Amino acid sequence: MLVARRADFSQRDLPVAPLLAVEVLSPSTRRFDLHPKRARYEAAGCANFWVVDPDAPSILAWELQDGVYVKVGRASGTELFTTDVPFPVELRPADLIA
Repeated sequence: MLVARRADFSQRDLPVAPLLAVEVLSPSTRRFDLHPKRARYEAAGCANFWVVDPDAPSILAWELQDGVYVKVGRASGTELFTTDVPFPVELRPADLIA
């Protein structure tokens, strides 16, 4: 999932980096999502990158600082994940699993 400002979209695409990219891990894409995909978002200048693991359940959050992702948040199970960047969010990873 990508999150961007409405004004950043053109009629055809998103020509700038999104504010947030969220990847939901699956067994077949886990390694790709955690390494090459994360590196691509980082190189593209995506300000925030989150990974949701439905098996754990957990969430990891990174923020781009000086061109490099720095881990800024983590929560698992019923722990509360809170952030104000790129917008206020408060959730428990266990609540994401149906």
